[in-house]
Amino acid sequence: MTAAGDTLRFGKTGRARRRVLFLALSGMAPLAVIAALCAGALPIAPTQLVRALATPMISPADIAGDPSAHILWALRLPRALLAFAAGALLALGGCCAQGVFRNPLADPGLLGISSGASVAAATAIVLLPTSLPGTLALLSPWLVPGAAFAGAMTVTTLLFHLSRHSERPRVQTLLLSGIAVNALCFAAVGALITIANDAQLRTLSFWTLGSVAGATWTSVGILVPICAIALVLLLPQARALDALLLGEREARHVGIDVPRVVRRCTVGIALGVGGTVALTGLIGFVGLIVPHLLRSVLGPGHRALLPGSVLGGGLLLLLADTASRTVVAPIEVPVGVLTATIGGPLFLALLQSRREQP
Repeated sequence: MTAAGDTLRFGKTGRARRRVLFLALSGMAPLAVIAALCAGALPIAPTQLVRALATPMISPADIAGDPSAHILWALRLPRALLAFAAGALLALGGCCAQGVFRNPLADPGLLGISSGASVAAATAIVLLPTSLPGTLALLSPWLVPGAAFAGAMTVTTLLFHLSRHSERPRVQTLLLSGIAVNALCFAAVGALITIANDAQLRTLSFWTLGSVAGATWTSVGILVPICAIALVLLLPQARALDALLLGEREARHVGIDVPRVVRRCTVGIALGVGGTVALTGLIGFVGLIVPHLLRSVLGPGHRALLPGSVLGGGLLLLLADTASRTVVAPIEVPVGVLTATIGGPLFLALLQSRREQP
């Protein structure tokens, strides 16, 4: 079915579905945050949660007598914020990539964008100094996220130009390019592993699994501004992405500055995915599954899909992280393993359902 046909099919009930879905997501988000803060090896009751949140966090002495407050402020709260922000960025990046490339398989992981970010971040971990001298020390926390952004930006730009100038169908070009990029990045990370020391090896192993277990207030302070910038760049592109569904030529005819839109989306996707990979490692399927599920309910319009992806992606990764540290406690399953375990079969089911549609 064409995009125009989908628009007509969702026209009558689109507003009602949007209202119901956004109310559901908006109601589930605070409940998921509360569950993430309360659940764990040391359960925190709702009354303890309220008291712990009210505990002033000025110095360690303020919470020394309250283990619940220490666990909440030092561990669970930054972890919950990082998980929600990372999931929101991954889902938003996947939704925008699918719109720019006009390809429902355009996930940052499948296309190699996440791999490009990870190999750049791994290069920074192994080859760059851990701290900078003098006044440049203020930039030290941004070395790895900055490298990851550069890697994601490079791969995103490369993929766009390959798909734009290739004589092959765009879907085929993207998939083949993604396979090649992922293979090259895997080889590069393997080469870096051979020259890394023990501390660097422990850090690099984090990339292959994906986790928010290392969340700190510093990492939250890095990712939240990145999230804000990505939202400012990508959310206003809803109308342009809707026009791009009809093709670049048709989008120009309705007044869309296609190169400008593509540049903004490229920077926004690379910034969000690069920053997320730098702080959480490789977490797959969030950027692919969330837009697919929302599109089946909301239709193809990006005015609803983009903010829905932000809420849905953040909620999904937050719930997945909570499950990863509680289902088989005290063992903690890396959240990337859990999202792949859930996302793989779900994606196959979605493909089968689309195949069976007339």
